[in-house]
Amino acid sequence: MNVKNNFIKCRDIYGVKFEVSIDKLSFRPSVYAIIFNDDKILLSKQWDGYDFPGGEIKLGETIEEALIREVKEETGFEIKASEIVACENSFFKYREKEMYVQSILIYYLGEISSGEMSLKFIAESEKHYIDMPEWISMKEVANIKFYNSVDSVKIIKKAFKIYNNNKQYE
Repeated sequence: MNVKNNFIKCRDIYGVKFEVSIDKLSFRPSVYAIIFNDDKILLSKQWDGYDFPGGEIKLGETIEEALIREVKEETGFEIKASEIVACENSFFKYREKEMYVQSILIYYLGEISSGEMSLKFIAESEKHYIDMPEWISMKEVANIKFYNSVDSVKIIKKAFKIYNNNKQYE
């Protein structure tokens, strides 16, 4: 268990660890899309690194509604969710706030159904750190900087196997 004497270990986007009282945690379920186009993956450009397009599931939203909304905000694309690739835990500190979060992160394979790459739907609060999404070659994935607390490369490799297997049976 990660809790010791009512304290939990959280980390920030740089990997720095903090011991935080569990009463300071807020709960944040989130959902992310893994979208491929042949041998490229669509990633959200954030600060000087990347993350999967996605984010918080708002109260009253279904998981799929949140996924579709978040991907449209961060990429401009409408998507269809297919299968769950991974589900992870994360205890983290927000980059710009003294806020600590326990998060459940759900990763879906997604497929673009319409739209074009843009940031015209981006939330006002995210405009200062999110830039245009990018298609990244699978050959480059292991060498890029991710701003999240999961093993992104492992998740991408697992999703790419599923994606290629699904393409084989189309």
